[in-house]
Amino acid sequence: MTAGLPVPLGELPSRAEIAARLADPALLASVRPDVSEEALWAAETGTMRDAAVLVPIVWHAAPSILLTRRSDALSKHPGQVAFPGGRLEPGETAEAAALREAAEEVGLDPRLPEIAGQLPPHMTGTGFRVTPVVAFLDPPLTLTPDPSEVAAIFELPLATLFDPTAPTRRKVEIRGRSRDFWVWPHPEHLVWGATAKMLLTLSRLLRA
Repeated sequence: MTAGLPVPLGELPSRAEIAARLADPALLASVRPDVSEEALWAAETGTMRDAAVLVPIVWHAAPSILLTRRSDALSKHPGQVAFPGGRLEPGETAEAAALREAAEEVGLDPRLPEIAGQLPPHMTGTGFRVTPVVAFLDPPLTLTPDPSEVAAIFELPLATLFDPTAPTRRKVEIRGRSRDFWVWPHPEHLVWGATAKMLLTLSRLLRA
């Protein structure tokens, strides 16, 4: 069990309750993620590209969030924790892209996820407008990661998202500039960056 105050299972929202929150425009607006200076600059210069990720909630007796660690051989963001996802192809919806990428990256049968809804788009400093597509998955799951893209598949307890003290802020200097970023606790993996901010948005939605 990762760090964070456990939430009694009886207090976790049901699938229907999570889907209802994802369908509430006012609630989604209230948890919209903060936008970094870099992302604002990318948006203003018109260089934003659309992408989508699948945020899978595996409905164990104690539900969890499925995550991946990217291959160290990748040219972009090697070794970082991520949700399955990627760019939208021409004419493709966010939902279709998230399911396609999950099938390609971890071998997830696109017929299995039960789509619950979408979180507000997340803009990155690298010029992507990412739509997180939340879905439920029923275990057991048979996943086959593509080793050229995914080094590991792991899970983060959903209960961790209900602890407001679980995510912490860290600071690092990059190219002479001080940068702050969110980190979620996990005993083996560093959950940070865009993935951590998307988890923070989901956490705010669930705790609202």
